[in-house]
Amino acid sequence: MTTTPTRATAPARGADVAAPDPAPAEAPGAGRLPLAGRAEVRAWTAVFLRGEAPRLALTFGLFAAALAASLVGPRLLGHLVESVKDGTTTGRVDVLSLAFVAILVGHALLARAARTQATLLGERVLARTRENFVSRVLRLPLSEVEAVGTGDLLSRATTDADRLNESIRQAVPRIALAAVTLVFTFAAILLTSPLLALGLLAGIPFAVLSTWWYRPRATRAYERLLAEEADVLAVTHETTRGAATVEALGLGPRQLGRHGAAVDRVVRTRQRTTWLQTIWFPSLDLATMVPMALTLLIGGLAYQRGEVGLAELTAVVLYVQALGEPLNDLLTWTDELQIGNAALRRILGVERLPREEPGTPPPSDGHAIRLDGVHFGYGPSREVLTGVDLDIAAGERLVVVGASGAGKSTLGKLLAGVHHATRGTVRIGGADVAGLPVDRLRREIVLVTQEQHVFTGTVRDNLLLAVGAAEEEEAEDRGGAADPRLWEALDTVLLADWVRSLPDGLDSEIGHGAALVSPSHAQQLALARLLLSDPHALVLDEATALLDSTASRRVERSLAALIEGRTVISIVHRLDSVRDADRIAVMDAGRIVELGSHEELLSAAGAYAALWHSWDSARRA
Repeated sequence: MTTTPTRATAPARGADVAAPDPAPAEAPGAGRLPLAGRAEVRAWTAVFLRGEAPRLALTFGLFAAALAASLVGPRLLGHLVESVKDGTTTGRVDVLSLAFVAILVGHALLARAARTQATLLGERVLARTRENFVSRVLRLPLSEVEAVGTGDLLSRATTDADRLNESIRQAVPRIALAAVTLVFTFAAILLTSPLLALGLLAGIPFAVLSTWWYRPRATRAYERLLAEEADVLAVTHETTRGAATVEALGLGPRQLGRHGAAVDRVVRTRQRTTWLQTIWFPSLDLATMVPMALTLLIGGLAYQRGEVGLAELTAVVLYVQALGEPLNDLLTWTDELQIGNAALRRILGVERLPREEPGTPPPSDGHAIRLDGVHFGYGPSREVLTGVDLDIAAGERLVVVGASGAGKSTLGKLLAGVHHATRGTVRIGGADVAGLPVDRLRREIVLVTQEQHVFTGTVRDNLLLAVGAAEEEEAEDRGGAADPRLWEALDTVLLADWVRSLPDGLDSEIGHGAALVSPSHAQQLALARLLLSDPHALVLDEATALLDSTASRRVERSLAALIEGRTVISIVHRLDSVRDADRIAVMDAGRIVELGSHEELLSAAGAYAALWHSWDSARRA
């Protein structure tokens, strides 16, 4: 089933203060996705600026208009104060007051329109970024997808994309507005009174030196923080998905310990960023407070000597006071932009992985499968398969049995091209599986496991995933009419009655927020998709494990009528259907220790005979 991730927020600034040197984070595992480099970030930024130029121009134009309105206000207020001091008429005061109120209203409306455009821009980029990321992940080799942590993938597609959206929607316009505000406000101060502008120089050391010290340290901390938050998500996800296994094996305390350790690393890194901010933020405050004090001091002395008027002094004081907000915005939103930059590097990092591209199919010599000296391991010291030799004729029905951990599922993944042998070769029709283009490989062999997904959408949508684009367009042209092929597949896996019971049949919405699909129905739906994809060979890894014995036998008998002429490799724990196999391969410790028909293996009185008698006795008990 598909899940809807919750939206994660940016690191909180109000976390507890801790010592400046946290314990180092865990080194990234071999399965963690890489980070993009500066050149890739610059290229993405250039594409973004070109593609969104009109909306960016409109957004910044509105922000500039709002800025201009905000700068007129202090000057107008200064004239109002000067007029009152000089004893002007009530009518003039009323006109200036109304003009001041009108400017405030205009500024508020322009600022609101600018923020609306910035939000729309951010949402467009968020949608496009997520779509591109998912599209790119779907082109990765399955071995890469399985190797990387689920939490790393999820966090890059959700939390990191949200942070990039926040940077574009909030940080980019606020930084641009703050920079322009500072320039225009400083220019306004110079034009109003160059003498009073001297007080601004006192704030430069506080802003520049503190930022120079803070920025590189914060960048490293944010990159570490995003990676560690992905680790938390990974532990949470795998514990939730494997809750039954965790409970059955008593692994609760172990998983709680792993989750606690991952959260502790996040907390330490957040404390690190908070400690850095406890030095940086007060320095930014001093960068505005010290110039304000000097301006008041210089302004008071200059006013007593008649070097500046009350209007100029009032305007400059208001301008200097107004400098505090854009200066803090510029630097603090630049800090948020760093988080967005770290998130963007993680999102674009997937581009560094090799992708599966369609190529020229190698010559085919039938559909027989051959394994020669196959070895495979999930790491240098974790070899799972050792020296597997096996020939599977086209159209043969092979059942693979063995104890848990014998390597059965790994063998199925190698046959389907999910993993590639570390030594030896797996060939289909004489072509090495490792070199087959994806489209050709999926026409040759398909793997169906006991873990299936129901995608949010209609039953028809879920089934059409398995057919070609031309057939999908044809189905759409029929205006949603029932497709006989779809119903035939549903009938074969005994799911047609359930689909007919839904309100709209094939067009009924299923999945998250719609009709719930039980685990057994999800597997039957997956089997229907398998039939529609029409491969030459099928690898069924406990594909009917969630069905009861009666339903499992009925489904497998139905499948037998349809898969005639196809190669079928069934990986099973229950032995109730092994008699129908042409041959049975018995695996133990990563090797095939016995191979033959049911009767031959029983006569041999070896590992299979012991397994069969044990299972048969348990069944009869």
